[in-house]
Amino acid sequence: MDIIRKKERQQQTFTRLAMILFFIEWIRGAVLITFLPTYILTSWGLTTSVVGIAVSVHYLTDSLIKSFIGYLLDRYPGRTVLHGGFFLGFVGLLLMVTTHSPWMLIVASACLGAGFSPIWILCMSQVSEEKRAQQMGTLYVYWMAGLGLGPVMMNLLIGGGLSLSLAVIGLFFVAGWIMVGLVKMNKVSVQSVNISVGEQFVSLWNKVKKGGFLVPGMLLQTTAGGILVPFLTSFAISHLGLSHSQLSIVLFMGGAGVVLFLVPMGKWFDQVGGKWFLVIGFGVFAVALFGLTSINSFSAAIGLSLLLGCAYAALLPSWNALMASYIPEDSVGISWGLLFSIEGLGVVIGPLIGGWLGSSGNQLLPFQVSACLFGLISVVYLLSPARLFIHRNRGMEKLPNVS
Repeated sequence: MDIIRKKERQQQTFTRLAMILFFIEWIRGAVLITFLPTYILTSWGLTTSVVGIAVSVHYLTDSLIKSFIGYLLDRYPGRTVLHGGFFLGFVGLLLMVTTHSPWMLIVASACLGAGFSPIWILCMSQVSEEKRAQQMGTLYVYWMAGLGLGPVMMNLLIGGGLSLSLAVIGLFFVAGWIMVGLVKMNKVSVQSVNISVGEQFVSLWNKVKKGGFLVPGMLLQTTAGGILVPFLTSFAISHLGLSHSQLSIVLFMGGAGVVLFLVPMGKWFDQVGGKWFLVIGFGVFAVALFGLTSINSFSAAIGLSLLLGCAYAALLPSWNALMASYIPEDSVGISWGLLFSIEGLGVVIGPLIGGWLGSSGNQLLPFQVSACLFGLISVVYLLSPARLFIHRNRGMEKLPNVS
């Protein structure tokens, strides 16, 4: 009975953290994608470059601070860190809507990014080992639902005026903060952390270097994706000939493919494990991405978008399960934080490379380079030893789970 109750508490904690993730991503999408570009540009007279810098600083702060957040989570209860994050996020939102200074907007965006940073590490720490890929699929469904619904709902609310938009953003923020109070968590690491930060980094490095291409693969895949960010809309409209409404449908279909297949792919990976989910997932993703450069119809764009979504759904749970297998159990928080920070660097590097590639005037080049990088990742994993891809519940030591 104790084991059953423990599993029920773990599942309850996982579900509530997933709900907090949904609220946070809803706010992030609503504010960064719709609210800032609409009100900051039209009502407050700031430039597009200021808004772009504010969005970049938000994600940069969110990525780079994760190592420090992991350090805190190894030493303090997760609920305490989450409360602190929501307070910092509240300060960011308050500054964002009450000040019209470009510098204060950038500071506010950084505060929001730092405040929202702990949630992913906490979610990862609560994933059950025997269902890791399946539950990772579930987390990504919550993530994509929040990030997608936020801008959509905000676009519908904008017609009602600034007050209505701010009220709904506030309601989602309060709902997420209330949910934090319902989460019962200890420190991410069950054991008392008595080793120094340097020793924790060494412990992580000793495990990660056994993973061969793990760290380079993390940087390469986020960089490859980041290359496309500045060109998606212009490429779809000028090269594919899509209207804005058609582009919305294409993006929706890709997201639907991810959401529909994430959990089934996660369950399948939990049963069979291995490297083929990554090999085939990255390979199909590369082929579909390269195919976008040679089509010119709406229906073909929808088909390839669905294929990209299915490939992403196949590789995402298995990729996170692979990362989890190299996390030292004596420093779970700081290790996840460091790995997330490394992944986040690719999001910063990618657009810079994409901008340089796009400066040649060839719109196809960034997509072709990105596709080649994803294909390279697939080939490297294909040639990597199978022992590097042993799933945790198939022979690797288990992480502690905090209830």
